This record gives sequence, C-alpha cells and structure tokens, in this order.
Amino acid sequence: MLEKENQEFQRSQDERMLVAKLRDGNNAAYEELIRAYGPRLLILAQNMLNDQDSAKDCLQEAYIQAFKNIDKFEERSTLSTWLYRITVNCALMHLRSQKQKNETSFDALMPKFDGDGCRIEPLWAEFQSVETMMESAETKKVVYKAIQQLPEDYRIVLILRDIEELSTNDAAEILEVSKAVVKTRLHRARSALKKLLEPLLKEGQSC
Repeated sequence: MLEKENQEFQRSQDERMLVAKLRDGNNAAYEELIRAYGPRLLILAQNMLNDQDSAKDCLQEAYIQAFKNIDKFEERSTLSTWLYRITVNCALMHLRSQKQKNETSFDALMPKFDGDGCRIEPLWAEFQSVETMMESAETKKVVYKAIQQLPEDYRIVLILRDIEELSTNDAAEILEVSKAVVKTRLHRARSALKKLLEPLLKEGQSC
C-alpha cells in the first residue's frame, strides 16, 4: 500500500513539473507529453472511431487543444484524465460530423423478459468479457461492429470502462457525469452488447 501511495505521489509530482514546463512553452515538454500519453490516447481514438486515419487526425486536434488550453488546466483532475476528456470530445466531434446514423433503437437492443422474469429470447450460457473477445483477431472486428451500433452515450462508457479499463471514477470525470450514471449506462450497454453478440456465444437453456 505504501509503495503504491509513493508511486502515485511521484506521478503527481512528475505531472505538476510537466504542466509547469508546458505553461512555460518548453518544447521538450511537448515532446515528453506526446511520448508519455500519445500511445494510450491514440488507442482511445481508434476504439471510438474504428478508423486509424481518423484516429490520428483526432489525436492531432486533441494535442492542439491541449497545448492551447494548458493554462486552463486547473489540476483538480490528473493530466491523463484531462487529456482523455479532450480526446473523447474530439472523437465525438468526428463522429457527429460524419452524420452516420447507424445506431439501433436502444430498447430494441435490450433483452426481453416475460411477466415471470424469464428471458423470452434464448439465453447465453457464458459471456466472455469484452477485453477477452477483443484479443481474438477473428472476433475483434465483429465486436467493434456491434459496439458501433450502441447509442453514443452507452458506447463511450463501454469503451472507457471495458476496453480502456478505466475506473468508474475516471470515466465519470472524463464524461463529466456522476458515478451512478456511469454504472447505469455501463450495465445497460453490456446487456445490449451481449444480445448483439449472441451469435458468437453458446446458447444456454431457457429459465
């Protein structure tokens, strides 16, 4: 526990030093930020946009916004959380500019239950985690396609929590919503994704 606290303290100190250098216009600090956070931010953009070229464009825009607004960073959150928020917002702007309305009605994605609480459609016996399914090149494309069908608010929460593996608290900070909202959206997003991915899953017995 003490070692973890020391690591977090050191990380916090390192971030403060980096922010101070960025505010002074230190060119080496800009390069340091890109090296330290660039790979993770690019993966985030790719997961949201599902297109490498668009993700690179998004990340460049995120860098520009971060560099322009570094003086507005109030350090109430970590630098990484702030950068995630900027990247998420840039990705959302890209998605909205494409005007591709391929989202299915969320109610249509949710499992249906009868009056006794039994699921009307066939049940899945076992559901692999999103992270596990994404490890397989064979299923990765199918999972991405299914995730893109989720409504925006639910899709983003699923990506941040289950693919980026961020904490509920970090996801809430990035999206500027409460932890309760993150938990509710994540539960519903997982349920909808399970239904979309059922062709890949083993069917279980009805209740």
